[in-house]
Amino acid sequence: MQALGRQILVEFYDCDREVLNNEALIREILIEGARRSRATVITDTFHSFSPHGVSGVVVIAESHVAIHTWPEHGYAAVDIFTCGDTIDPWIIQQYLEEQFRARNVSSMELKRGLFPERVPHKPVLEEAATA
Repeated sequence: MQALGRQILVEFYDCDREVLNNEALIREILIEGARRSRATVITDTFHSFSPHGVSGVVVIAESHVAIHTWPEHGYAAVDIFTCGDTIDPWIIQQYLEEQFRARNVSSMELKRGLFPERVPHKPVLEEAATA
């Protein structure tokens, strides 16, 4: 089976609580992680919660990297979704692990868009091909 995308669900435990509560730093870390994997960063949005916690997403041409943090528990949940064959999502996961100073990490990879034969990353739609 061929997959259109790879999605890694990551749980970071025992992280630096100050890092997990710093919206600007979380943004910088996620964008740099995406760049290190050679992803094309399109845009991003982040939000800090009161009294603590950060949620955000970096939209990449190849899909997205999303996060929600619980600094009070030293925990962050991250979703890394990449499409195509050029981006290695594990590079992003490893960079985040280092930057969050996570002492425990749990990761699971899912294949998304499974087809029995190889499919192009961006197939031409029939309507567009005949127009």
